[in-house]
Amino acid sequence: MTPLLPAFDDVLAAAARIAPHANRTPVLRSRSLDALAGAELHFKCEHLQRIGAFKFRGACNAVQSLDDETAARGVVTHSSGNHGAALALAARERGIPAHVVVPDGANAVKLAAIEAYGATVHRCAATQAAREAAAARILADTGATLVHPYADPRVIAGQGTAALELLSETGPLDALVTPLGGGGLTCGSALVAAARGGAAVFGAEPAGAPDAFESLRQGRHVTDLVPDTVCDGLRATVGAPNLALMRQLGVQALLASDEEVVAAMRLLWSRLKQVVEPSAAIALAVVLNNPAHFAGKRVGLILSGGNVDLDALPF
Repeated sequence: MTPLLPAFDDVLAAAARIAPHANRTPVLRSRSLDALAGAELHFKCEHLQRIGAFKFRGACNAVQSLDDETAARGVVTHSSGNHGAALALAARERGIPAHVVVPDGANAVKLAAIEAYGATVHRCAATQAAREAAAARILADTGATLVHPYADPRVIAGQGTAALELLSETGPLDALVTPLGGGGLTCGSALVAAARGGAAVFGAEPAGAPDAFESLRQGRHVTDLVPDTVCDGLRATVGAPNLALMRQLGVQALLASDEEVVAAMRLLWSRLKQVVEPSAAIALAVVLNNPAHFAGKRVGLILSGGNVDLDALPF
């Protein structure tokens, strides 16, 4: 049975497994953003990953981990967008079926990508319970394998490969900041940080969806908050195994308002010349708004995705 929580060795194995499939994304710098932050910032550009987000790493690792007999029955997930597209592409490359449960109100660009990569899309109400119930029905009907968007240890290990690449290029960092939704990227990054220099790890979470922040603060798994944020990729409730691993590795959560996120997104567009979505820009937002944590330090930021719905912009 696959262990509930991955270890650093699983990240190393994932890196070797996905190397023929995933992009090694660049790390960018900006003197003007360094000056604004009062810190040395290193941006890992996962918006330039395949499907436009880091999610391909975890999905690819999960799909490539399956034996042939299991893989032939296909894979299932529920996703608001990027993970669904990532799993669809990973399944297409292996020649197996993919089923993606998509909640109502999902980002149109991300939904189009899921369909373009050949997955069967199943719509459901925009609640966690509806997503999980729909996925359970498909699993029962098909015998496929569930690849959870963030609580699957294979996914967590795959997401950690982004931080592994970042640190291999930058050397030791004082801090590492990732967007925080379900917790897959944050946990994978924390595994790497603990094994490679001990950088402090911060999860950047929307003020309108602060379930991980509150869970860490209150010492219990908070699951009853209703998300209200422009960061559509960060509306998921943090997973139970993810929360346990975050506690184990000393991850801290920091919040940013939607206004701060949009301001950071515009800065990344104008200063770094990179188009990223709000769920990625939040990493910069928390750095700029928490100088006590980051001023004077070498900081890695993972820009998690760039799938912006341009038709929804007011210009």
